[in-house]
Amino acid sequence: MSVSEEIARLVYVGASHEPQWFIQYCKDLPDVGPGEVLVKVRLATICASDLHTFAGVRNEPLPAVLGHEAVCDVIIDRRSNEENEFVFLPDRNTEHDGTEENDQSDSSIPLSPGSRVTFGVPLSCKQCERCRLGVTQKCKSLFKYGHCALNDGGGFSGCYATHMLLRAGTHIVPLPPQVTDKMAAPINCALATIVNVVENARTQSRNKVALVQGAGILGTYACAMLSRKGYQRVLCTDVNQSRLNAIRKFGGEPLYAQDVSKYTDFADCVIEVCGSPSVVEDGINMLRYGGTYVWAGMVHRDSMLSVTGESVIRKSITIKGIHNYEDRHLTEAVTFLRDTCHLFPYEELLSPMTFSLKDFGKAVHLAESRTFLRVGIQP
Repeated sequence: MSVSEEIARLVYVGASHEPQWFIQYCKDLPDVGPGEVLVKVRLATICASDLHTFAGVRNEPLPAVLGHEAVCDVIIDRRSNEENEFVFLPDRNTEHDGTEENDQSDSSIPLSPGSRVTFGVPLSCKQCERCRLGVTQKCKSLFKYGHCALNDGGGFSGCYATHMLLRAGTHIVPLPPQVTDKMAAPINCALATIVNVVENARTQSRNKVALVQGAGILGTYACAMLSRKGYQRVLCTDVNQSRLNAIRKFGGEPLYAQDVSKYTDFADCVIEVCGSPSVVEDGINMLRYGGTYVWAGMVHRDSMLSVTGESVIRKSITIKGIHNYEDRHLTEAVTFLRDTCHLFPYEELLSPMTFSLKDFGKAVHLAESRTFLRVGIQP
């Protein structure tokens, strides 16, 4: 398929190479097959997982087009009605506070050319045992955008590119007009995951106090969502003082290191999204008897724990590990963002400046400085 506009993709060749990537300009886009959707990338953001890849501590198939967080415009949609051509969102106005559960309302947004959308990063078969058990993100034949080899499919499966080809079966959600690109770019990774995390953090008896360990983008989204889900207090810890101080803007209450010991047996749920195993002992101590502890940040090899089984058993706590999300969690993420975008300054999570593919190295350098929770790329 030929088009008149520029077609380019950033091809990553590995952490041991110098440079690690190069820009490849293409004459043609891949043909769009039945069930597939061709999109143009409006804004992408650099996830921490890609920073780990660039640092050589995370392996990906090579060469590859990385990047999985993005807002896109639909160019060609070859899905049929039976393939979920219309995505339904609850019909609520922007003044809703986001506290109620999603309903099955009548508002639909057609996925026509020019529609602004987000997409599910994990793509599952929906038929294997894991999918049937409700963990589709762990499908035995799982495909993930931004985490596959260049020759796996049409070569446009990552968002560090001008275009992407979304495969048949990909969950695609239109974005409401009040949700800006800067608000929406990271949500198909971070916010959708937090929807899954918060869903699994609730206990059967009491859900009034939550502790979030980590004030990065996952922790920031967690504080915002918990504060709108009926929790009376949402405490947050982090070693980065500037991030911790900023958490107040998103419904969180900073809990500084010197005060942690004052909150023993205090929280109904604890959510770990900082990635550090050193916080687990504090998390168990701060969790009340019968509470729930969700781990979502320690997705790396350096996560050996030093806690005892006794500390878990005697407090009768539940520990859950959550990784990624199901399709429905992305739909709820878009709905939550729409209903709370007037309450929380989501655009502040991104760097005020964006970078082109030609300046991708500068963008990575800024992202590595941790000055902003996300850095934007406009291919």
